[in-house]
Amino acid sequence: MANVTMETGSVVFRAGTSDAEIEAAALKSIKHRKQTVLFWQIAILIGSLGLWELSSDMLWIDPFFYASPSAVVERLYDWAINGTSEGSLWYNLWVTMEEALIGFFTGSIAGVVVGITLGRNKFLSDIFSVYIKAINSIPRVVLAPIFIMIMGLGLPSKVALAFIMVFFVVFANAFQGVREADRNMIANARILGASDWQVTRTVIVPSAMSWIFASLHVSFGFAIIGAIVGEFVGARFGIGQLISIAKGTFDAAGMFAAIILVMIFTLIAETIMTLIENRLAKWRPQQHLDVQ
Repeated sequence: MANVTMETGSVVFRAGTSDAEIEAAALKSIKHRKQTVLFWQIAILIGSLGLWELSSDMLWIDPFFYASPSAVVERLYDWAINGTSEGSLWYNLWVTMEEALIGFFTGSIAGVVVGITLGRNKFLSDIFSVYIKAINSIPRVVLAPIFIMIMGLGLPSKVALAFIMVFFVVFANAFQGVREADRNMIANARILGASDWQVTRTVIVPSAMSWIFASLHVSFGFAIIGAIVGEFVGARFGIGQLISIAKGTFDAAGMFAAIILVMIFTLIAETIMTLIENRLAKWRPQQHLDVQ
């Protein structure tokens, strides 16, 4: 039972308000806030697309270079029904997703393992830090022609580029997450007789999970970039190849259609990543219980 006057944002609770009433008011406020956010997100999207369509129809912008939302939708529909010049749209999309997913998973796993290993071993991190910094200083995009020259136009060269795009992001976060682990908890685990492996498994890794998941949210986007840049430089299939062909034929609607397609699937992957994170990190305090 609350026996003091409480104020959270614009909500004021009287003295004597029960805990159940406070919780119900908080949940109602959170629901209202989510609906307001969703409303503005949809309103901004519709407004932006409407302004884009109107600008194209009124020739405020050149439709040859910027196409229009309706032309982009028509191109997507045509690709979905009749296919592209390089075969089925879904096959090209699968090729890009396959390259990105393999590069994402292998790069993420390698980044986590190496980041935790070097984060736990200062001697090894001192030895390899100079090499990691040197390799990390190379712009990733310039590696695409080298990978294609070595591995050819097929899957391996695109996966290698996606891997290298993901690895350093995940590695840096995993390494820092290990270094930021609570020293008091590690000391307590040591006092209780925990081995190095037990400390790593039960204290270090859970502590670093927030850092690792923060990197994974952006890493899939980098994996997509790696796959598309690789296809753009040289490939037979894939969304990057469709963008390259559309660029060569001055097909602005085709370029925007391919970009939007990639954007949609990246957002889907981001949503799946958030669901997985929420499931694996239930122990974390909820971050959206404000009632403003």
